[in-house]
Amino acid sequence: MIRATSILLCLTLGACTQFPELDGTISPDVEGTDIPKLVPIGPLLMSSAPVVDDPAETTQSLDARIASLRARADALQQRDVIDSETEEQLEAARN
Repeated sequence: MIRATSILLCLTLGACTQFPELDGTISPDVEGTDIPKLVPIGPLLMSSAPVVDDPAETTQSLDARIASLRARADALQQRDVIDSETEEQLEAARN
């Protein structure tokens, strides 16, 4: 009962508040601009072009890209990151 009374009291006090005047609060640089109209989303979705990509072609393209990336990764793993001359210079600098 106390909870319902406190909620009713809060709602009553909230209804008594005065809202600030919003007229004249728009800055002059925005005042003359066109505001876009809100439209329902249904017609927009219906007018969009459907995706017509061939699933088999997409799969082949992705498989080719995967194979290419794996080949690059293998090539990078088998390659020496530091050449012998640079390795000698690093070793000399450590000593």
